[in-house]
Amino acid sequence: MLEVRVICVGKLKEAYWRDACAEYAKRLGGFCRFSIVELPESRLPDDPSQAQIDAALRAEGEKILAAAKGGVVIPLCIEGQQATSEQLSAKLDAFALDGHSTLCFVIGSSFGLDGSVKQAGSWNLSMSRMTFPHQLARVMLCEQLYRAFQISHGGKYHK
Repeated sequence: MLEVRVICVGKLKEAYWRDACAEYAKRLGGFCRFSIVELPESRLPDDPSQAQIDAALRAEGEKILAAAKGGVVIPLCIEGQQATSEQLSAKLDAFALDGHSTLCFVIGSSFGLDGSVKQAGSWNLSMSRMTFPHQLARVMLCEQLYRAFQISHGGKYHK
């Protein structure tokens, strides 16, 4: 069975975000071994310099790549490729058919992702050209993964 990890920098603070992710995690359990890995966000001052931001992103990037070890890295970033739900489903199927057993979707901090994570990506994905709060992006990703598996398995969820 395919393993899907969502690797995130930071925690979900509000119960409604956690509840939404938990619901999709439960639903995804029928299709894959699903987990969410929360990594600590680097502490930065209120008005960080670019050098401080870059250092924080490098540190977060090292933790992300360690958490993704052994898996296909799929960073979510604005520079990534946009996909329809059907295209996401086909991409998940293609990774599995190519013999990949672990897919690691990555959501960075509010400052984004280090270049090393983007370069490690086998497929860089953009949810949209719009900017979303990281909490909402996590819920949206979980929902789209569930939808993709439903499409792949001929379920009725996707219309």
